[in-house]
Amino acid sequence: MQFGLFYEHQSPAPFTAEKDRQIFHNALDELELADRLGYDYAWLVEHHFLEEYSHSSAPEVFLGALSQRTKRMRLGHGICVMPPKINHPARVAERIATLDLLSNGRVEWGTGESGTAVELEGFGVDPDQKKDMWREATEQCANMLAMTPYPGFAGDHFSMPARNIVPKPLQAPHPPLWVACSRRDTILHAARNGMGALVFGFAAPEQAGKWVEEYYDIIRSEECVPIGHAVNANFAIVTALSVHEDEAEAIARGTEGFKYFGYSLGFYASFGRHVPGHSTVWEGFKRAEAGIEDNHGNGGIGTPEQVYAHCKAYADVGVDQIIFVQQTGPANHDHIRQSLELFATTAMPRLKQGEEERLARKQAELAPYIEAALARKNYMAPVAIEDVEPVRSYGLRKKEAGTFENTRSDRGGGLAVVADDPLALVSGQAEKAAG
Repeated sequence: MQFGLFYEHQSPAPFTAEKDRQIFHNALDELELADRLGYDYAWLVEHHFLEEYSHSSAPEVFLGALSQRTKRMRLGHGICVMPPKINHPARVAERIATLDLLSNGRVEWGTGESGTAVELEGFGVDPDQKKDMWREATEQCANMLAMTPYPGFAGDHFSMPARNIVPKPLQAPHPPLWVACSRRDTILHAARNGMGALVFGFAAPEQAGKWVEEYYDIIRSEECVPIGHAVNANFAIVTALSVHEDEAEAIARGTEGFKYFGYSLGFYASFGRHVPGHSTVWEGFKRAEAGIEDNHGNGGIGTPEQVYAHCKAYADVGVDQIIFVQQTGPANHDHIRQSLELFATTAMPRLKQGEEERLARKQAELAPYIEAALARKNYMAPVAIEDVEPVRSYGLRKKEAGTFENTRSDRGGGLAVVADDPLALVSGQAEKAAG
């Protein structure tokens, strides 16, 4: 089994720039420690305008910083929001590729649609169209990363001419693709598209086991037709983590934050009324806290042995990765570090025993099914060089129209701006000499 860490950058009110600065730097510190301790993945969400719940609106910037403070752990978008009105596919491709180079090929490319009124309406996205937007953008973004040049596209939700996306990622044809899942139907949707399932449904092991079985049955079937240029057959699920040798202390350290996580998620998704710039999520939570049910018996909260048993139950039903949530509400930085260390030195070694052999067996068993799935994909046709329309600079267009004015200085600064094509001048001189 593999282990990831999940960050929302929660910041209950009253939040300030200084408080958010501390939250970001605490997260970098925690993840740097996790990298040394042997955790496998760091997952950062992308959310917009969700005051107090998630201040992770630019995960690619945070992951870029993290790439320089870690050496081995995978860096995951959990997820990158794909509707083109929020993120143009070309910009997603450029950011993914750049991060892959900075991290020496450690990027995991999670995708999703977004789901709250605050976010979708903030960018003018019709919620009834967001799934189609996700599909169009994700498929074309994968094409941009894998093809030289990208032939161009005229779709329902975005269009662009032929361009070559640079840089290209270190991982070819592109980093592993995932999609956010919260229900059974989205998990099956992930398998049909040959994508890893990032399951945020907080399911019990028994339920997760049924989903894992259905997911891999589809990966092995003719239903699997990859949306990208590779298949990422992986199943990950999110759970809480608060470990202490004293069970009561583990519960005490985790209870408030985990309750707040559930309340604030429900606020933006299910029952909240939000006035931008005047959020009262934490205030409302504290009034409701006593009446919110806890979930201590069904999560990674307790002693090392209890958390080991919780994770082992997921491993036994075929879950590939557990992603731990710790940074919830006013989470204590020192408690998070202590919990990470205790789990890594007690439960994790036992849960990782035989992991390399398991992965090798899995890859060998799935290889023919993945090869067959990729053969079913209808790939975008490459474009011949003679069919790519050259892009004329604005200066050249103005010269052809007789309106060009050279306003650039060629004096000073040590640099001379070339206003006329030297090759054209050389070519003209050669023609005169030949004549």
